Amino acid sequence: MEPFQRQLNDWFTHLHTHPEVSWEEYETTQFLIRTLTSLGLTPQPFETMTGLYVDIGEGTPRVGLRADIDALYQEVNGTFRANHSCGHDGHMTMALGVAYYFTKIAPPREAVRLIFQPAEEKGTGAKAVLQTGVIDSLDVLFGAHVRPLVELEDGRHAPAIYHGAAKQLSGRIEGKQAHGARPELGVNAIEVGAAFITALKSLWTDPNVSSSVKVTQFEAGGDATNIIPGVARFKMDARAATNEAMDDVTENVHAVARHLSALYDADITISEDVHIAAAVVDDEAKSWMARAIVDVAGEEALAPPITTPGGEDFHFYTLERPTLQATMLGLGCGVTPGLHDPLMTFNTDQLAPGALILARAMTYALDERNDAR
Repeated sequence: MEPFQRQLNDWFTHLHTHPEVSWEEYETTQFLIRTLTSLGLTPQPFETMTGLYVDIGEGTPRVGLRADIDALYQEVNGTFRANHSCGHDGHMTMALGVAYYFTKIAPPREAVRLIFQPAEEKGTGAKAVLQTGVIDSLDVLFGAHVRPLVELEDGRHAPAIYHGAAKQLSGRIEGKQAHGARPELGVNAIEVGAAFITALKSLWTDPNVSSSVKVTQFEAGGDATNIIPGVARFKMDARAATNEAMDDVTENVHAVARHLSALYDADITISEDVHIAAAVVDDEAKSWMARAIVDVAGEEALAPPITTPGGEDFHFYTLERPTLQATMLGLGCGVTPGLHDPLMTFNTDQLAPGALILARAMTYALDERNDAR
């Protein structure tokens, strides 16, 4: 594995030191194109956005792998910049390792498709890829995500990640300005907002399914303190373990807005900025991934599936294509201090086993689908 590991380390070093934020992954896309072309492949860049896909083997691809390619924009040592603190540099590296495996080591018995998706951090990249149609021929789709030590020991890997659903919502309260001495003539947007925040804490949801919604930003009023503010703007973060629970949370938020609008004679509008779907994991895809983990890393490396409160836009693929068999590899690679920490690091020696696990899982999917015909 040493030459394979060295090649992956070289690719990772370049990707890690050239981060680009969502929808601006221009150099990243070109590097991926150059690398895949050097392996004798013909990558296809997306026409209207960054990212690309590439097919390996003969025929119409039915089994695919998706890797996300964007970095976060965050403060690192006092400077705001693009930064790979979510592991997407590692995800791309593993996908390139799969390409290397299928071109240099063991060609697939039929075509597979690798998808390098932009803008996962914005929660909009998967939706954009779905619009291109490159998922339409696929029956099986795999993904991968590096995991923090609090979830997985270094060297132990999970055959599925059960991410929750997430939404970022924006709200606006339109009340009525008035003189501070005549509050009865106005509708105080801050008071309406306070009532809204209080009401959110008492929303009923299924106690068997975890969920939460909270206001994370609130802005109202100006420099003058003797004016009743008529307008407030706020943002909310909503989380739920399932897509159905997220639907309930969203409807409850809108119901609160409607009730308080009538109670205070104010106009409260809610809009959706980001929506991340909860995981829908296919049992057969999960079993292929589990077998691949054992084959590559041994029985002791197989960990149970992970349930995590974080979100991942990978799961829009199954939300929009319910027949798609999908799961994500949870790569135990010692992520510390944690995902999205500006100084996040992990054990890059796990990228080579990760790539081989993904390639093996794809091979199992190809073999068993053919045997079932």
